[in-house]
Amino acid sequence: MKFPALEDDTQTVEVTRVSKNGFWVSLPEEDVYLPFDHFPWFRDAPLGQVLNVQQPTDHNLYWPDLGIDLSLETISYPEPMGLVANDGIWRLAD
Repeated sequence: MKFPALEDDTQTVEVTRVSKNGFWVSLPEEDVYLPFDHFPWFRDAPLGQVLNVQQPTDHNLYWPDLGIDLSLETISYPEPMGLVANDGIWRLAD
């Protein structure tokens, strides 16, 4: 008996490299880098929680263990948008 394939509503993503300065997430179309200077709440998070990343939509990444949901635009362009992360809270740069 054949069973139908289960559909997964999240994209295939994974953290592929971690360094002392940040980490890389491999997406189907590209790799993105998240430096700890821009995303400090990942710096002291347990590695297993950082590795548990999902892509629920084409434009967002989600870390369920950390409760962090980031748009790919924010990851790729945090400075031009005038956003600064401080203690896990985004605010406009001075």
